[in-house]
Amino acid sequence: MAKKSSLKSKTSSRSKGLKPNTRPKTKKQTCINLLKRPKGASLAELQKATGWQPHSVRGFLSGTVKKMPGVALVTDIDESGGRRYRIETGKAS
Repeated sequence: MAKKSSLKSKTSSRSKGLKPNTRPKTKKQTCINLLKRPKGASLAELQKATGWQPHSVRGFLSGTVKKMPGVALVTDIDESGGRRYRIETGKAS
């Protein structure tokens, strides 16, 4: 006898109470949320949150964040001499 394939119904997201257009949180959005904090985020914090390598985080900062309209990427040096990045909205870079 042939087995019937078990297909998930298309209404499974509705039965869970999710909105139809709800997307899962992306790594980019996770980074942006960290950068919007008042103290921003260090390279290590961004790496830990995304699982990216250091060069990938820096590439995201220079390639994506700097090109966002109305957003400025600000770099600060913290007490320990480490570099911290943050986003200031309403300013062009």
